[in-house]
Amino acid sequence: MDILKEIVTHGVAALATMVVLFFLTKLMGKRQISQLSFFDYITGIAIGSIAGEATVDPNTFVSGMAGMFVYGLGAVLISLGTCKYIRLRRFVNGSSILLYEDGRIFERNLAKARIDVGELLVQCRQSGYYDLSKLFCVILETNGKLSFIPKAAERAPTTGDLKIVLPQERLLSNVVLDGKVMAENLRYTGNGEAWLLRELELQRVRLEDVFLATCDVDNKVRVYRRSGDKGKGDLFS
Repeated sequence: MDILKEIVTHGVAALATMVVLFFLTKLMGKRQISQLSFFDYITGIAIGSIAGEATVDPNTFVSGMAGMFVYGLGAVLISLGTCKYIRLRRFVNGSSILLYEDGRIFERNLAKARIDVGELLVQCRQSGYYDLSKLFCVILETNGKLSFIPKAAERAPTTGDLKIVLPQERLLSNVVLDGKVMAENLRYTGNGEAWLLRELELQRVRLEDVFLATCDVDNKVRVYRRSGDKGKGDLFS
């Protein structure tokens, strides 16, 4: 009986911790997931450690929740501050570092970034640049990624360079998802539900049989029907 009670207690603590972590992550923004600054990294580790401790030891649950909210609130305040104050932004997120420019490799900046020449060349090759002379500069951004700016002669020509005028494309809209009409997306296309149902009727498909339907800039509806098939196995193994 005591074992069952302990299992239930830890289960409830784990569930509550997951819910709190979810809302804290939503509160701190998507940058916490995609592009971590030093402060985001530290905050994420601290909150994860506290959440793990609160799950294992329910006696620390209340104090753990309080600690996570303090860290989460701190992250939000720092994020708001960095958006408003440039000096704070540079202090928290750091600044970009120029590693290479027009034939010159900056050794001190490489040492500051903890990157050696070999790693720099590997990053260049992975980005499709096998010759440094083709690049104008390489910059280490605040998110830890390298930006490669090719020389003007090495850049692919744009439609502007070729004096070609193309019509502005509109985003492809998902107008039906899992048999349900996405009313807001449909309004974005300038059409209504009656128009959509007529389009589906022309393609001889019922709304409830549609898994996904999209609408492009020419009001062309592409329908993907439901399918119970599993496909032909894993073709990429």
